[in-house]
Amino acid sequence: MIFELSILFAFGAMLCWGIGDFLIQRTVRKVGDVETLAFIGIIGGVLLLPFIIYEKSTIFTIQNLLLLLVLGVITFVVALFNFEALKRGKLAVVDVILELELPVTIILSYVFFKEKLSGIQFFIIAFIFIGLILMALKTFKKDFWKGFEKGLLLAVITALGMGLVNFFTAVSSKNISPFMAIWLPWIIFTIFCFIVIIRRGELKKFSGNFMKFKTLIIFMGIFDTLAWLFYALAVVQNDVAVTTAITESYPAIALFLGLWLNKERIKKHQYIGAGLALIASVALAFLI
Repeated sequence: MIFELSILFAFGAMLCWGIGDFLIQRTVRKVGDVETLAFIGIIGGVLLLPFIIYEKSTIFTIQNLLLLLVLGVITFVVALFNFEALKRGKLAVVDVILELELPVTIILSYVFFKEKLSGIQFFIIAFIFIGLILMALKTFKKDFWKGFEKGLLLAVITALGMGLVNFFTAVSSKNISPFMAIWLPWIIFTIFCFIVIIRRGELKKFSGNFMKFKTLIIFMGIFDTLAWLFYALAVVQNDVAVTTAITESYPAIALFLGLWLNKERIKKHQYIGAGLALIASVALAFLI
């Protein structure tokens, strides 16, 4: 029953991440990278506060505080790369490129958690990479490098960083608590965001943007908070590799929303790449 519940949490994270990324892209294009991250941190901090009140004693060790501090700093840096990639590139493309976080997370879980993959699982990961390459290329013309989609490099950096965020979130969830693994790092990166906003002299603009795009911002914050909370809850009782593999299906949600609502257009080979990456990701989830 515990295993089944963790799988449900993983699928919940997949669904919320897909919707959340779609809303983040819209928000970041209206209010900016740092501001969007700050809104997410505020909303997540408020939503999770009632659950944290009874867990505050879990952070009162140097080891736990350092772990959560490192996670907060990494999340701040990676999130800014992520939002910039979403702002510059097509949602349908960027979200699939972010699946690079899967092998990074699996490698870290193998090294530190001693989780192992079979030969067929590595074979499926290879198909994910093939799908990513097809999605990343707009054209197969001679000028190879110009064929890459806008935001590709930022998306790749984000994916590598997200692998670290996944790993540290798993460690924090297992050793401290799922709620604290999300709440305190988010408070930390929210503080960093406000330092940047205040130094820019844009605090009044920040408040104005919230009033102007209130509905979009609130729903974005709720879905992103739920996504990370579901992920943290899933990895407590389940392998990190299994959980991450299942959640990597989230581009299917973002792909649908991006093509339908944003009217984004991608080439036939990019459709093939998306399908290959998503099918391989789902297959890996059931085979791990």
